[in-house]
Amino acid sequence: MSIAPVPRLAVIVVAAGSGTRLAAGAPKAFVGIDDRSILHHALRGVFAAPEAQVVVVAPAGREGDALTEVAATAGDRADRVTVVVGGETRQASVAAGLAALWADVEVVLVHDAARALTPPEVFSRVAEAVDAGAAAAVPALPVVDTVKRVAAGRVAESVDRSDLVAAQTPQGFRRDVLASAYAAAEADFTDDAGLVADRGETVVVVAGDDRAFKITTPADLLRARALLDDAAPQTRSGASIEPPSVATPRVGFGSDVHAFGGGGDLWLAGLHWPGEAALSGHSDGDAIAHAIVDALLSAAGLGDIGTHFGTDKPEYAGAHADAFLGRTRALLAEAGWRIGNVSVQVQARRPRFAARRVEAERTLSAALGGAPVSVSATTTDGLGFTGRGDGVSAFAVALVLPA
Repeated sequence: MSIAPVPRLAVIVVAAGSGTRLAAGAPKAFVGIDDRSILHHALRGVFAAPEAQVVVVAPAGREGDALTEVAATAGDRADRVTVVVGGETRQASVAAGLAALWADVEVVLVHDAARALTPPEVFSRVAEAVDAGAAAAVPALPVVDTVKRVAAGRVAESVDRSDLVAAQTPQGFRRDVLASAYAAAEADFTDDAGLVADRGETVVVVAGDDRAFKITTPADLLRARALLDDAAPQTRSGASIEPPSVATPRVGFGSDVHAFGGGGDLWLAGLHWPGEAALSGHSDGDAIAHAIVDALLSAAGLGDIGTHFGTDKPEYAGAHADAFLGRTRALLAEAGWRIGNVSVQVQARRPRFAARRVEAERTLSAALGGAPVSVSATTTDGLGFTGRGDGVSAFAVALVLPA
């Protein structure tokens, strides 16, 4: 059996930022671009680049989420990935990444996860520059806007932009150079190249890429989403030949019908109704829960209740709502969705639902991880099988959102 050589190259992926300016209600790296997070897309670029040890620096408490993204992107490189907790500042986070490097690493690339769409060839250019003898290398683009120096709210002068560039990441360094600069650091710098240059080291510039922009504001997030949409494979007619990137909510509809005639007592809306006639079915016949399952699966494009809970699944024989709804919630999460809310209406002569409506809503919501569920009940004025009291029908509408 051969043993793969330990890579000389490492990539530190800095993903510990709070994302205050993005204002998305979560640490920036875990905000969705499409149906995948910023970190997910950043790691796809990292793992498409040259072989390397990868150190992901995550916010405290989100290490498990980072590991989930690693598992989804690393493939056969997963054994070369370490997740560590970041610090209060970017420099503290990079220092935490440096401390996790393997002894054989000689070249270090430091990459901001917020530059999620950086192409793999940028990583290659930076690493090659350091391998060729540079102490440090940064990818950069020329500054195309007119630059003004301002004082007291007024333009003081125009700045010659001919020798200005906008630095990007990954930034590459000889390990000893970066480690020495961090050990001696006495001030915070906006990037690692600035810290190294302050120590007197020469930093060379390689070509950057327009796609390596930093996602900082909501407008940047919209730009990233548009780029992913534009990159989706197209047929000649313009229709996507793969599921399109999803950045908007989706709605699904579900319905279910069960007749009375099962054994034991009634189970409906996840509640036990002692003394009421049971509904027949492979499970407990809970038409309300089953309609919700169909609505959620429909919204997420994951088939229907028969696909996942059919009669060929003996483990769901006699199962109650919590089993169905809990598994459905897990299926949506695996596909990159979270539940927004669910609304369901039940049509039946019995049971008398009003007294337990709030209890039913709480039970169903709990089974869906806290997603709000509203339930209403009505009769059909004696019409049809529900009006005759032969059974129960339910209709549900669900909203799902990118996770």
